[in-house]
Amino acid sequence: MQAMKGETVQVIVFKLGDERYGVDISQVREIIRPSQITRIPNAPDFVEGVINLRGQITTIVNLRKRFGMPPKPIDNDTRIIVVEYNNAVIGMMVDTVNEVKYLPQKDIEALPSIITSREEAKFLKGVGKLPDGLLILIDLNKVLNDGEVERIR
Repeated sequence: MQAMKGETVQVIVFKLGDERYGVDISQVREIIRPSQITRIPNAPDFVEGVINLRGQITTIVNLRKRFGMPPKPIDNDTRIIVVEYNNAVIGMMVDTVNEVKYLPQKDIEALPSIITSREEAKFLKGVGKLPDGLLILIDLNKVLNDGEVERIR
């Protein structure tokens, strides 16, 4: 997380199941409600499909599936966090987007090396300490590797 004014990071807080995650607001282009998703044959299982986002075909990645969690039906709380990655616009589907928080840099801890040494953990950036609990900080630009982005582009 890059520190901004007064060593504070602005994060968008979202949920997958009971876990809260945070992502640096600078990585997010917009947050939208799911619209008609068209399934793509032979796509990786974590790819829900594509949507037409104001004339641009946008791939939707289900973060629950990407993180190895059981799928959940789309409901009124489901949101898509739209990010730009390697000149591709990609939507990350989450259970709900809660709020925007200001997180002081001093309240961000590195993850233990036993976690970060795992390949699946490359997109985890740290843990944020909030008054009401912990927040897992992720880098949305690392949720997919370059090969996966090329395949779904």
